[in-house]
Amino acid sequence: MPISRAGLVFFILCSRVIFNVAAETSKEQELDRITSLPGQPPVKFSQFSGYVTVDEQEGRALFYWLTEATGNSLNKPLVLWLNGGPGCSSVAYGASEEIGPFRVNKTASSLYLNKHSWNRDANILFLESPAGVGFSYSNTSSNLLDSGDKRTAQDALVFLIKWMSRFPQYKHREFYISGESYAGHYVPQLAEKIYDYNKATSQPAINLKGFIVGNAVTDNYYDNIGTVSYWWTHSVISDATYKWIMKSCDFKADKSSKECDKAVSYALDYEFGDIDPYSIYTPFCKPNNSSAGTSGYDPCTENYAEIYYNRPDVQRALHANSTGIPYKWTACSDILIRNWNDSATSMIPTYKKLIAGGLRIWIFSGDTDSVVPVTATRFALSHMNLTVQTRWYPWYTGGQVGGWTEVYDGLTFATVRGAGHEVPLFEPKRALIMFQTFLGGKRLPSKS
Repeated sequence: MPISRAGLVFFILCSRVIFNVAAETSKEQELDRITSLPGQPPVKFSQFSGYVTVDEQEGRALFYWLTEATGNSLNKPLVLWLNGGPGCSSVAYGASEEIGPFRVNKTASSLYLNKHSWNRDANILFLESPAGVGFSYSNTSSNLLDSGDKRTAQDALVFLIKWMSRFPQYKHREFYISGESYAGHYVPQLAEKIYDYNKATSQPAINLKGFIVGNAVTDNYYDNIGTVSYWWTHSVISDATYKWIMKSCDFKADKSSKECDKAVSYALDYEFGDIDPYSIYTPFCKPNNSSAGTSGYDPCTENYAEIYYNRPDVQRALHANSTGIPYKWTACSDILIRNWNDSATSMIPTYKKLIAGGLRIWIFSGDTDSVVPVTATRFALSHMNLTVQTRWYPWYTGGQVGGWTEVYDGLTFATVRGAGHEVPLFEPKRALIMFQTFLGGKRLPSKS
């Protein structure tokens, strides 16, 4: 049946509108495209970075860096990575020393490839959150003094909605969230925001499938009990100091007592010694960098990132700091950390809600971290009262035990043997196997 003249005109007008919107979207993407970073080796995947304004009135804008998958990116999921702190940069840690495709060399003059990058299996979106972290900023200076969990989660949701409008090819893609440390709050809180947002719309706007989070701050009481237990069972504090802390600290109280602070300070200042608490068995960074280990791990890698991302040519290539932020880029913001406004005491109710919602949820722990240790996570997990599906067993990679795991009804817990707080930094191959297994909806490989 031939189309009428009026119908033809309407079709042409609609086509023009659609074309103009698509062209505008394509233009926005191209403005964010990274041609190449200074000192970057050649790669075949695309990269984009830039800003998304999440609050027009107060001028909060979040900085992102997307590294698309190395092959077949159109058919691979999108994964958002968040670092913790609160107040630490996903560019500094996640992108540059953990799961990103590049590492910064010792002179901060060039980059080299990370062969265990997670963008082998997914499109990875790094977000510096909240405003005040890294290149993310606010035009309202008081925002740096009143950040907290609630606004961070809301801003991250707004970011995703706006970012997916700029990158509509990801709008209905399988989407996962990942992170570590204080992202034990960020990740499930954002997942809950998305879950509630999707339920309130007729069609889910963000195709959230699940999340995976490591060495995660989960519950104030159980985390504190588990941390002190780790210190004692790993021989970094004495019997006397362990008893002193346990006697003088009320871990259910909102604030610690002077005697509790005194006991904990004694442990840290006089008994820990000069070790890296985030990785108790590896060397810590010394000024002359003579402490680098033989395994390929370099404890000073964060310092190289601080130099590299403050280079004007690097910032231009990343489309970063275009407004002239009145402070230098740092891996963590001391102002945000000192002035965090609100923090949930426990994430257990959120986990229970999201488990009931059918999300795929994994928690993992590097077992040499004394800051948010494996014992802290296990204490918190044990009080979720989950039904065990597959009992505790060792998982393997390369013929060696990669860690241990237990599968519950609605949640998988895994340890990564020999890894510190930043699991992919210390055990990149094991971390990648774990990530691939998570994405595949499988269970970690047993010896057989």
